[in-house]
Amino acid sequence: MTSALRWLRRDAPLLLLFVLLGLAALALIVRGAGASPVAVAQALYAGALGSRYNRAETLISAVPLLLTGLGVALSFRARLFNIGAEGQFLIGAVAATWVGTMPLAPGLHLLGVLAAGAFAGALWSGLAGLMKLYRGVQEVLTTLLLNFVAVQTVAWMVRGPLQEAALRYPQSDKIAIPARLLLLQPAATGGEPATRLHAGVFLAAALVFAVWFFLRWTAGGFALRAVGAGAPAAEAAGIPLARTTLTAFLLSGALSGLAGAVQISGVTYFLADRYSPGYGYTAIAVALLAGLNPLALVPSALFFGALTAGSSNVQSAGVSSVVIQVLQAVTLFSLLGYAWARERRARLAGAGEAAD
Repeated sequence: MTSALRWLRRDAPLLLLFVLLGLAALALIVRGAGASPVAVAQALYAGALGSRYNRAETLISAVPLLLTGLGVALSFRARLFNIGAEGQFLIGAVAATWVGTMPLAPGLHLLGVLAAGAFAGALWSGLAGLMKLYRGVQEVLTTLLLNFVAVQTVAWMVRGPLQEAALRYPQSDKIAIPARLLLLQPAATGGEPATRLHAGVFLAAALVFAVWFFLRWTAGGFALRAVGAGAPAAEAAGIPLARTTLTAFLLSGALSGLAGAVQISGVTYFLADRYSPGYGYTAIAVALLAGLNPLALVPSALFFGALTAGSSNVQSAGVSSVVIQVLQAVTLFSLLGYAWARERRARLAGAGEAAD
């Protein structure tokens, strides 16, 4: 029996059970708020997929989640709990804005913006990596605290070095037109409005394949997975533990920083205070839902992107958009419950075989 058939037979019913339990819990929460679960579901669907524009918004929301999710998944695969994707996203956006508002050659402007975002994100996560390697500071602590430093850095930059020339609002000037990603869906001939869908979706898709290929088929990816499976054993086998750890931090931060650059060059075109709605934090749920599999991150990011895009529309059903955050939490708890039940079943089966 293949692994896919074995999963369909043994694990799929268990996963379905926890999904149904999660949906039931969410329906009770919505009903307790005085709204109809069916009306909320219909409003969410309409806001995420109900029109060409809304479908584009779902894709736009999925891109930063996919890139930051890739960064989180890559570090988690090395058993490095980098929860600083939010800060790396913000620092990447700062660097991208800085380069985007500089006078550069048109042919190099967009490349410079994306490279600056990735480099800044890698540098930000690299700080946590160096503190772990040379001072023994746990990455959970350093990456979390660096998130708050990044938030304050954005607030300072948009009120200081990067503030718009008019000095009216705490935001930057718009980046130059050559530094912006190509828009993919202009206004349709039938009068349907243009969307904000940009070429960053192709970059994100390419990076999904690149990260999957790196982890699956390269020596560096094997070293990273080996360190995640067991650092002492990997080091005993000759894998350079410090270099692999730092590489995981740098790649993870580069992906999250690139997400910030893509958001600047493809969606907003300028940096403002409170820039991120929490993409870096949601990325942890995206990565866990995908089981840290780069290819599975695509449907996971699309799911959370649809929730983000449809959140404003659920208010028409009589509930606050905060219900979307509750749905995200219920989804994550359902997944954790499924993982716990599967592990418990395997442990009990192993104990039964040992007794026999």
